Amino acid sequence: MAGNLTFEALKEAVDAGRIDTVLTCIIDMQGRLMGKRFHAQSFIETAWHETHCCNYLLATDLEMVTVPGYKSTSWAAGYGDYVMKPDLSTLRLIPWLEGTAMVICDVLDHHTHEEVPHSPRAILKRQVARAEAMGFTPMMATELEFFLFEQSYPALRDGQFRDPKTLGGYNVDYSIFGTTKEEEVMRAIRNGLYGAGIPIECSKGEAEAGQEEVNAKYSDALDTADMHSIIKGGCKEIAFMKGRSVTFMAKYDHRRAGSSSHVHQSLWKGDKPAFLDKSAEHGMSELMRQYVAGQLAHAEEITYFLAPYVNSYKRFVVGMFAPTKAVWSLDNRTAGFRICGEGSKAIRVECRIGGADLNPYLALAALLAAGLEGIEKKMVLEPVATGDVYQAGTAREIPKTLGAAAAKMHGSAMLRRAFGDAVVDHYTRTAEWEIEEQNRVVTDWEVQRGLERA
Repeated sequence: MAGNLTFEALKEAVDAGRIDTVLTCIIDMQGRLMGKRFHAQSFIETAWHETHCCNYLLATDLEMVTVPGYKSTSWAAGYGDYVMKPDLSTLRLIPWLEGTAMVICDVLDHHTHEEVPHSPRAILKRQVARAEAMGFTPMMATELEFFLFEQSYPALRDGQFRDPKTLGGYNVDYSIFGTTKEEEVMRAIRNGLYGAGIPIECSKGEAEAGQEEVNAKYSDALDTADMHSIIKGGCKEIAFMKGRSVTFMAKYDHRRAGSSSHVHQSLWKGDKPAFLDKSAEHGMSELMRQYVAGQLAHAEEITYFLAPYVNSYKRFVVGMFAPTKAVWSLDNRTAGFRICGEGSKAIRVECRIGGADLNPYLALAALLAAGLEGIEKKMVLEPVATGDVYQAGTAREIPKTLGAAAAKMHGSAMLRRAFGDAVVDHYTRTAEWEIEEQNRVVTDWEVQRGLERA
């Protein structure tokens, strides 16, 4: 399912006065919606074809700093324009914003009108095309966890983000009564997103006080990534409108569990699940075994795209449902890769490494690239892991730091073949900058620990 509004229906709604604003959005390197608010009449007259944005939008950090060291753009190059090309198949209503529609745009080079290679949406589209050339449709779903706070974003900023209070006071994992207290916000999120054409299945309390999870129906890979970014933006906006706030940080408090974004994946051939072979062990086809083998073989190299910030690595803690080992298992939540739907049409692999802070386009593209490499090279799947994988001392480790993950990404021949050298170098620079900023900034922990004692 893509958008829920055709261009003709948009014109009719504008003529009738029901829609007056159209959001034109690209996806930045952090997975956020960035763009312009058009008067709807202007959009249907001209901007539906294309508009423009500054090319620094794919070369900044979370705080919109113009990061030095990128080859794609710089002060020396003048920070010129990219073309924002609306993908009208993504046109949709945004029910929580009055009179508003949204469209997601592809990012094109201003001179050539070719897609910008390091644009997150272009990176994923390239891997989807690779799978389709092999005869497969990648089907995926992402689960999104986040914390819901009593305070609004302005209130948290005024308090320098030091004492966020979760709306829930205790662990309400699967609790109906506990989540009833949060229903004013969560009901608005479910219904708002559903009205935007996002097939929301459910929400639930997660395994920590104030933690929520929202799930949308599986879809093709590109649509899943589009939905993921809209869900994150929608949750923030709806919470803000209710006087609350949410965070998708992987780990906002070391005393609490982290927030994940598990990625469910399967390949289909027409209307048949290519991962299913009922005559095979666990119902896993040879193709599925090769796909999973590819992801395991390249797990360290793709971790950056699943955990892109310094904070992301604080989530990988024993006993808190975030994996520490990149091995596969059968319905075992202590492993990095879990086989779900064993022996059924719904058989799939769930990657549990990613945090809620990931960019869905980059994460899905990296997982696809690794899995398809496994199929192309007919990789052999290693033995299944069993028991408490946290205690499997010799098992393949997930990189423990952003620096370690970035080094694996930078040296990955597989990623350079799949994404291109320029793309890998671009995101290596992104990781380097994040580490440089961490090394530069004095943290509250350092001050509290050392101001008197050092």
